Amino acid sequence: MRLTTALSVLVLGAGGIGHALVGELDGIGRIDPFKDMKNRPAPGRGMNVLLVGTDGRDKITPAEKKKYHLGGAPCHCTDTVMLVHVSADRSRVSVVSLPRDSYAVVPEHTDPVTRKQVTAHPVRLNAAYAQGGPQLTVETVEKMTGVQINHYLEVDFTSFMKTVDVLGGVDICTARPLKDSYTGLDLPAGTSKLDGGQALQYVRSRHLDAASDLGRMQRQQRFMASLIARATGSGVLLNPVKFRDVASTVFGSVRADRGFGPDEMLSIGEAMRGFKPSSSEFTSVPIGQMNYRVPGIGSTVKWDPAKSGKLFKEIREDVPIAVHRASEAKARTVDVPPDQIRVQVANGTSTTGLAARADKSLRATGFLSSVAATAPGHSASDAAHTVIEYDPRWNRSVRSLAAALPHAQLRAVAGIGSTLKVTLGTDFRTVTPVRADEPDPGRFAAVTGDQVACK
Repeated sequence: MRLTTALSVLVLGAGGIGHALVGELDGIGRIDPFKDMKNRPAPGRGMNVLLVGTDGRDKITPAEKKKYHLGGAPCHCTDTVMLVHVSADRSRVSVVSLPRDSYAVVPEHTDPVTRKQVTAHPVRLNAAYAQGGPQLTVETVEKMTGVQINHYLEVDFTSFMKTVDVLGGVDICTARPLKDSYTGLDLPAGTSKLDGGQALQYVRSRHLDAASDLGRMQRQQRFMASLIARATGSGVLLNPVKFRDVASTVFGSVRADRGFGPDEMLSIGEAMRGFKPSSSEFTSVPIGQMNYRVPGIGSTVKWDPAKSGKLFKEIREDVPIAVHRASEAKARTVDVPPDQIRVQVANGTSTTGLAARADKSLRATGFLSSVAATAPGHSASDAAHTVIEYDPRWNRSVRSLAAALPHAQLRAVAGIGSTLKVTLGTDFRTVTPVRADEPDPGRFAAVTGDQVACK
């Protein structure tokens, strides 16, 4: 998130005041995560940044801790790990979420406290930071991905909240209510503007569904896309006063490597003047085994070696990882993915081929659709309205189908099973494209920022 904001605000460089202003506000905390590193992967095309979110909360007030459920002692480990790739031509940013519970093997290293040598051993990925700080985290990620990291950015809970607030909040859209008693998150269905504390609850929530940490990563990606939309569409980047407020907050609340300074950021910002949500793409590393048990550690998440290898090869070679589909960008967001819903279509009119046309459109947007073998009986006059019959046990599925057929009337019929039955009336014109609120957990499905941000 810090990277996205920092890159975007540097549009001011083209106005002649960017360099001086960025130089003045460069209060970034400096660290050296690349010191004495050996046996690193070969450089690839473009720039790779390791973006790390820690659970630091030292500067959060007691009232904020209570309000946003931030009690307890921090583990001083990474709460979020993302590999951010900026294309060589600066026209695209690819973000790959790395599960914090990923099975990892930290390389041999020197303990920063005892100064003793520690042999290579298995851990969960987020423990690398606790055991060896930024440097061991970078070394571990490079070993796992084969991608050379060029820069390192670190943000904690406090700086996250401050940045969202100085931007005036971020819009988040959801097809269903989201409530998590662990973080205190309580959002209604629809669009909500989140302040810094609420945004932190949103990106930290893990107990909203069975997807757990994978679902949380997808929400983090959705948040980043919305943040980009906010930063690029609100006029913040073109207003020197607003820019100064944002920049001073961002630059004063992160840690970065020594090479990521004003000159580097300005050159990137100059090249990315036309950056917008569709210029970003998001995915999570493909998972091979969700509950990989490791003695002494417990349950971990093990990557799929073939699929993750292909993903990181594309990152090294600077290849886009998402398919840009305009139709999906305009699709309505639904709770249940259409590829999980069976639909049977019948023609309730005298219009020849109407059921086949509707069936083709429903399948095009993802539904498991088929045409009924025989048309239902109806009176001499055509049915005026399209009707969806459904078993009440599948009430969530029918809402997704109703979004695709917004003029249809719903009719609950107990006992008809999981297949939703559509009888077309003369009011049927077309199928509205829909897409899942969140990609299926664990699938390698990259999306662009305009597909997951609020429309």
